[in-house]
Parts: sequence; C-alpha cells; structure tokens
Amino acid sequence: MKKWWKAASMHVLMAFALVVSMLTMSVTSASAKSDEPNVLAKAAIIIDADSGKILYEKNANKALGIASMSKMMTEYILLDKIKAGEISWDDKYNVSKYAYKISHDTELSNVALREDGVYTVRELYEAMAIYSANAATIALTEVMAGSEKKFLPLMNKKAEELGLEKYTFYNATGLNNSQLQNMHPKGTPKKGENKMPAKEVAKLSYALLKAHPEVLETASVLKKTFAKGTKDAIPMENWNYMLKGGKYEYNGVDGLKTGSTDYAGQCFAATAKRGDMRVIAIVMDAKEKNGDSTYKARFDATKVLLDYAFDNFEKQTVLAKNTTFKNQQTIEVKNGKEKTVKIQATTPIEMVVNKNDTKTMKPKLVLDHSSISAPVKKGVVVGHVEINGDKYGYITPTELTSDVVTTTSASERGWLSKGFTGLGDFFKNVWNKVF
Repeated sequence: MKKWWKAASMHVLMAFALVVSMLTMSVTSASAKSDEPNVLAKAAIIIDADSGKILYEKNANKALGIASMSKMMTEYILLDKIKAGEISWDDKYNVSKYAYKISHDTELSNVALREDGVYTVRELYEAMAIYSANAATIALTEVMAGSEKKFLPLMNKKAEELGLEKYTFYNATGLNNSQLQNMHPKGTPKKGENKMPAKEVAKLSYALLKAHPEVLETASVLKKTFAKGTKDAIPMENWNYMLKGGKYEYNGVDGLKTGSTDYAGQCFAATAKRGDMRVIAIVMDAKEKNGDSTYKARFDATKVLLDYAFDNFEKQTVLAKNTTFKNQQTIEVKNGKEKTVKIQATTPIEMVVNKNDTKTMKPKLVLDHSSISAPVKKGVVVGHVEINGDKYGYITPTELTSDVVTTTSASERGWLSKGFTGLGDFFKNVWNKVF
C-alpha cells in the first residue's frame, strides 16, 4: 500500500511539474514575442500609417544619409503639381546634356536616355519610382523647375511645410554630388549628400501616402519596360525585392523606396498592409550579422520590423462611445435644484496598441472644473478624456481625446432658496471663526 501511494504521489508531482513548466514556457513565449525587435541597422523606425503612431524606434533622431529615399520628395512635389494641373502626365521632355550624361553612367541606376530623345513625364516618373533611375529624376526636376538647382528650394519648402527637421538636400536623386560628373547643383558641396533622421524619413513617407496614396500604384510594380516598343526599350525591375513576386517577397508589402550609397549604406522606406492596418518601416545603414552591407541586409532588417508590428499590434477601441466613469459618474452643480448632473465621454477613441500590453493604455478623465453653475443643459462640455501610457508617441503632433459632456440637466434654484443657502453659509462661517 505504501509503495502504491508513493508511486501515485510521484506521478502527481511529475504531472504538476509538467503543467507548471508548460505554463512558464507559454508565458515566456508570449513575453518574448512582445519584446522589442533587434534591428541590424544604424537607425530604424516603424509607424502606423493611418495615425502616425510610433511602434518602435532606434536612433531615429540622428541625421544620416538617405540615398535614393530622397526621391520620395521629388515624387511628392511632382504629384502635387500633377494634382494642381501645373503639369500633365503627357507633357514632353527634351533631354538635357546633364540628364543625358548621367543616364549613360552604368555604375548608377539608370535608364539610358537618347540625346535627341523626347519622353513623357509619366515615363520618367515610372523610371524614377520603379527603377530609381537617377537621370530620369534629374529630368523631372528640369520639367518642374527648369533645373535641379532651382528645384532644391522646392524640396526645402515642402520639407518646411511638412515640419521636417535636421534635413539637408544637396540634389534631387540622393546620390553623392561627386557622382554627378561636376554637374551637381551650383552652390552645393562637391561631395555633399542628402541627410535626414529616420523619424523624418518616416514623416515624409507618412505625408506622401496621406496626400498621394496613388503613389503605391507605381511603387508596387515589380517589372516594367521603359520606352516599350522602341529600339531603346529597357527592362526595369523594382529594387524593392519584398514586393509580391520579388526575391524576398513579404506578404502585404507594396512600396515604397529603396536607397544605397557608400555613405548612406543600405536603406529602405517600406510600407505594408495586412487587414485594416498599414505600417511604414524605415531602416538606414542596415548590415548583416557579420557587418557586411548588402541588399539582403536592408530587407532582413525590414522584415524584423514588419514581423514585430503585425505580430504584436492591432487596432483597438480604447474608449467606447458614451463611456461613463466608475469613480466620477457625475459633476457637482452650484445653485441648482439638482445637486449633480451625469457626465459621459462623447466620441470613441481607436488606436493601434500592443495587444500583449493593453493595460498600459489607460483613459484618464480630465475635468475643466470640479463643479458647474446652474442652469445646466444636456451636452455641455465639462472636460475631456486623455489616453496615457503611450511609450513613443506620434510622428506628428497628435491628441487622442474625447469631449466629456453632461447627459442630464439642472435648473437654477430660485432667489429665496439661494438666499437661505447664503444665510446658512454665513452663519456657518461665523460659527467656525468663533469656535
């Protein structure tokens, strides 16, 4: 009997230990999943493309080389002018000496332009957005401003409008000026190269998608032929290998712009959408584990960011419509027939939250005053709700708030009633002073 009891006890203890072990592994796994990512890049950031909420950032405020991600600014200004009717997709461009020479530099990403060639704005735009063609980008600056030098003030003006900080534009392509065969914009350094912090690149990408979502129609094209149907036809393959059908295809990726120079390293401004959530990820100077700078490194680093966002974040309603507050269901009414009126929040607040750590996002009631004077009508704003616990904030100034209003009314007491109350208050004060 004792042997049986010992054996049974041992089995129970072993089973209990196994259950505890499994629970511990489960908790550890969930915790590990929500840990911040290890991104092998000098700087990185990922944001929600709808609200601009920052989900993660690394060294995101330091200005670094941005290489061909600069072309997003050229795209932005061009699409602005197209929308305003200042330029048409069918407008023709006659090739300049500058654009012609750069287009035949085989060390750069380019589509070769004929010296006597005539191209449409659409052709040049597609070459820039799909193939990162540098001469095509220069050509577009000449269409828009007459020269690349005259285009630089437009870049700076747009950057100022968008509230960008710590940016430097020396050209429209993102190349080092030393690669422009001594034809770089006058007044800029011979070896100058565009710079911007990762956070500002994310802000530019965010604004571009908000203002011109149609940019993805071109940015998502994996392959296309430039000057199709002519003897100058050139096959273009998008440098974004994470697109559908690409070498490093990632579910949901449909943009936005790669970039690389010796100075900037491997860079990528990516965007991807799954379900109702779109994110923007920026990596700058990505490296392999052994320190090598490769195309693959920027896509590996981007994958880490995208996996982190889609695995750990989701859109949630953190404040429901018409929410009431357990510890503050009413507000005091001065000189009212009713001593209090009920209050509630008006509009719901939705935001992207870390689903593994939802308790940190707490609604906070903020009343304008501790009481309100009669008469009081329904719908009077008496305060607002703030959301606390956000670690990184937003890419642009954003206030997540909902007005708090009265939901019942209170009429004012008559003069006689108020008089008796005032008299009572008077004698109460006298009594307190005497005794």
